[in-house]
Amino acid sequence: MNDLSFFLPCAAGVEEFLAQEVHALTGRVGQDLLTLRGGVRVRADWRDALKLNLHSRLAQRVLVELAHAPYRNENDLYAIASGVAWEIWFTPKQTFKIETTAQHSPLQSLNFATLRIKDAIADRFRAKANGVRPSIETQWPDCRVFAHLTTDSCTLYIDTSGEPLFKRGWRQDKGDAPLKETLAAAMLAASGWWNPETGAVAGQPLYDPCCGSGTIAIEAAQIARGIAAGSLRHFGFEKLLPFQAHVWAAIKKEAESQVRTADIGIFGSDVSHRMVDFSERNAERAGVADAIEFRGGDALQRMPPAEGGVIMLNPPYGERIEVGGVARFGAREAAQTSGSADGDGGGAGDGGEFFPQLATHWKKNYPGWTAWVLTPDLKLPKQMRLKESRRVPMWNGPIECRLFRFDLVRGSNRAAPADAAT
Repeated sequence: MNDLSFFLPCAAGVEEFLAQEVHALTGRVGQDLLTLRGGVRVRADWRDALKLNLHSRLAQRVLVELAHAPYRNENDLYAIASGVAWEIWFTPKQTFKIETTAQHSPLQSLNFATLRIKDAIADRFRAKANGVRPSIETQWPDCRVFAHLTTDSCTLYIDTSGEPLFKRGWRQDKGDAPLKETLAAAMLAASGWWNPETGAVAGQPLYDPCCGSGTIAIEAAQIARGIAAGSLRHFGFEKLLPFQAHVWAAIKKEAESQVRTADIGIFGSDVSHRMVDFSERNAERAGVADAIEFRGGDALQRMPPAEGGVIMLNPPYGERIEVGGVARFGAREAAQTSGSADGDGGGAGDGGEFFPQLATHWKKNYPGWTAWVLTPDLKLPKQMRLKESRRVPMWNGPIECRLFRFDLVRGSNRAAPADAAT
């Protein structure tokens, strides 16, 4: 277990930031740490797998690569899976699940491909355990196996994470379309507010005026405090055979010793008081209630919570704008009953007059601030009558987005020309 190959998938556009984070956590460089499309591959040991799960804010999972070989048909998949020593990872008394993904695979049915891999695992156990084989469990398996098929190669992984790593364990109250914690962390990294390689934060106040259930603010506060991303949850590796409770306890104790006090100034507001209540309860569970100031209020009317700093938001769009940003009679009540003001979410739509009004409000009341806005609308700067100084490609699941930077100047749309590719 001292020389394993791990693949850490992440959202498209986040790979470089994840590589920096993995380097900081493992110390690996060169050929031992490769940045790939959609993730990072790192050669490390079993203890590193536990640390990566506990600390990574950007990875979706931590997968151990067990086999990589060419294939032409389903029988080849059976042979590849048969050659893996599954018995060193879990027992025939445990349950497992196989998830198969493909990119330009020539096979007719992924379901049949998955079945052949399952048969190979079951048959290997049956041969080695006197006819006993593990059972399939699709909802809460003890072990997850991932198979990825390309045009001509098959890669088999065993998952060490269990539930996806964006599930930090503190979010119990949420709106309709919450922003994933991993993407919130990616926004903080891309903006420079957080450096994933050093762990340092910029020291500037951070404000989310459409905070929804509080994802961006809570993620920022945990980073500032040095609280491990997965400190409140369990992981899949706890059910795998290499797991040693005393090693895990030492890693968690070390992480707890790194928690610090920080007084940077992190703020969030939302037009829906229901969402503010959600944010406050989530922050309490995350251990950062005293590090964030949440308030109700219209994004078009809220005044700066500090002398200067960084605005960071993933605003509501389209039909959600009316209750997400414009204060008027009945809006708050509509938000409270529908949950549609959760600023953690995305969507499509031009936003009506909300974004031009928001830009006017910012230019009048937030000069000197820097605003970062994540949106799938590539025409947003034109709509806001602002010139972005940077645009960072970033994917929110299957939705292609841009993280726009606006340098706010009073009564003007002056800013440096865009310096990043679209």
